[in-house]
Amino acid sequence: MMSLSASKSNASDSFSLLDERIQRWIWQSGWSELKDAQEQAIPAILAGDQDVVIAAATASGKTEAAFLPILTRLLSEQEKGCVIYISPLKALINDQWWRLEGLCETLEIPVTPWHGDISSTQKRKFKKSPVGCLLITPESLEALLMANGHALQGLFGGLRYLVIDELHAFIGTERGKQLQSLMNRIDIALKRFTPRIALSATLGDMNKAAEFLRPKANTPAKIIKSNDANQELKVLIKGFIDYPLGLADPASLEPDDADFEKSISQGTRAISEHLFKTLRGSNNLVFPNSRGNVEKYAALLRSLCENLSLPNEFWPHHGSLAKEVREETEAALKAKDRPASAICTTTLEMGIDIGSVKSIAQIGCAPSVASLRQRLGRSGRRGEAAILRCYALEAELTPQSPLSDLLREDLVQSIAQVRLSLRSWYEPPKIEGLHLSTLIQQLLSLIAQYGGINAASAWTTLCGSGVFANVSKQDFILLLRELAKKEILIQTPTGLLLHGPVGEQIVNHYSFYAAFSSEEEFRLVHGGKTLGSLPLSQPVEKGTHLIFAGKRWQVQSLDIEKKVIVVMPALGGKLPQFDGGSIPVDDGVRQEMRQVLAETMPIPFLDATANQLLQEARATFHRMGLDAQVILVSSNTVQLYLWRGDRIMNTLVLMLKLAGFNAENVGLCIDIKTNNPEKLFDALRDLAASPPPDPMTLVANVINKQLEKWDNLLPDELLARNFSSHTLDVVGGHGAIKALAQGL
Repeated sequence: MMSLSASKSNASDSFSLLDERIQRWIWQSGWSELKDAQEQAIPAILAGDQDVVIAAATASGKTEAAFLPILTRLLSEQEKGCVIYISPLKALINDQWWRLEGLCETLEIPVTPWHGDISSTQKRKFKKSPVGCLLITPESLEALLMANGHALQGLFGGLRYLVIDELHAFIGTERGKQLQSLMNRIDIALKRFTPRIALSATLGDMNKAAEFLRPKANTPAKIIKSNDANQELKVLIKGFIDYPLGLADPASLEPDDADFEKSISQGTRAISEHLFKTLRGSNNLVFPNSRGNVEKYAALLRSLCENLSLPNEFWPHHGSLAKEVREETEAALKAKDRPASAICTTTLEMGIDIGSVKSIAQIGCAPSVASLRQRLGRSGRRGEAAILRCYALEAELTPQSPLSDLLREDLVQSIAQVRLSLRSWYEPPKIEGLHLSTLIQQLLSLIAQYGGINAASAWTTLCGSGVFANVSKQDFILLLRELAKKEILIQTPTGLLLHGPVGEQIVNHYSFYAAFSSEEEFRLVHGGKTLGSLPLSQPVEKGTHLIFAGKRWQVQSLDIEKKVIVVMPALGGKLPQFDGGSIPVDDGVRQEMRQVLAETMPIPFLDATANQLLQEARATFHRMGLDAQVILVSSNTVQLYLWRGDRIMNTLVLMLKLAGFNAENVGLCIDIKTNNPEKLFDALRDLAASPPPDPMTLVANVINKQLEKWDNLLPDELLARNFSSHTLDVVGGHGAIKALAQGL
């Protein structure tokens, strides 16, 4: 395991700026000095005249960097004010409430958590006296704005700051666009500037993050990047070959056969056994990238405990599990009396307090470099080294193996992600997406907030402000006409926009407050206790065996109308199927992958198997001439190895399809079926000599352009533009074609 370390030094010049009561609390808490992020943030936030973006490693005191000066400001004013803290997770709100409550209680500043699990009594108490710290999700803030309309000036008249935690989790998403709009609507209601304070551990481009925080800002945001050096890191990538099934062919098993382990490949089993042997006796987090894999590895690890008559140390954690089941896992991690490891998805990637974690295990590539770094930040939080183990599961090679297997794509991508993370490189935020689905939601919400709004005011609030900056007045009118045609909106003779009959149904449904969509699901119940939920698309019938929450169940009964599945414990089961999208690979990652393959020096953080697999991949890379060329020609196929990100690769595929070629993005390369390479090369030269193509033309033949919740309500023209904004990079694609054509 390779170890990296760095020194750190801090100064503390901002302590005297804090309220005396907060100074006393700091000393009583045993702090010897302020951390770097806190030192830089305190004067900037106290000034209150600009937005602040704080990027610092996990457990580096970002929350205190924001709240120590904010609380000082609240204490310094005669009129009691408030701060709104916005979090992507309810669990994170609960954690921050616990974290702030001790300090704020001594300062006599109330802290109010606000989400679906909080009692109406607590919420009424805040509305009656809206002071202190309000901790809230975007969805609950949406509901608050809609319900209070013209009364927002009274409710948030004392608002001093907006704090956005885990900013990276919002950028480039429907919720992020919703959040931008909500913050802008608050500014409009208050008719003044309210400073926005953003916190994150992983931001690849600080200026883009600041642009996201406040589009069209008059004053640039203060950007704070912590100078605290990272703690020592220990990194190891282990390689495994996924040999065929060792015990039984799944096709030979009866549908009700109890033993799902017989369908597990040798490679998966070997990873489970190594996790069991390495992680037992300590607290760890294991990220296998999907809910299905969480269930698989949790069940395998639990079985290994049971087979040796040992107490279980391995607990599942993902978004489809019931809150009580997730909290059981979190409690096991926090408990001091026994070790526990969580097999989890992104639900434990962010800053929920789960106590001290010894190591992180990543099975397969992480969704992104930023995600890998975020996960690694959960380890080594008590001054110890952070430990990362990556498990690369590669296919057994055959004469029919594709070149991606020969180049060991997943292993090489994992290596590239680790190297980029060690250099503190993260994917730049993608803020170009139109998110017109969220525009529809925000328009309907705005109408509910004010009881109706004219079209000009709606456009100014939502688009002219910069939130949906790429939507012109003509586009907005086109959208309004489409929504009127579908009875989402109506317009009065005076020009007031109101909800139409269909719009009323949409807004009055409980799911409206969320800008993102979620599939309807069955509720799994045992002994009257909800275990979690399964997608309705999951085929289930009475007698079916399931693995869920890391345990084995058999279906006793189904209630299709109530969407309830009752289960009982069983000896075996099969894994549920969960849908899950993948994050596009960035240019920087693919270029680092090429660098990994082009080098000849050994990589110190690989085990013997991973190193052997890499040497085989490098030999293939050089043998195929990919160190010197990007085009491989065979009898009926041309492959383009451009080492570019998925957005550019997707753009090139559509450009080639428009030119009449059968092209496909297969990850490492673009695969083009043709027995006439010269015709293809002529087409590439023509494309390079032509202006960049119109995105609308490129996506004209894409069948399903609906990506987000309300995309089905968009007119075709806006749907096509919206789709291209999320999936394509026309400028980058055209540039890649021009570079390619120069070598032809």
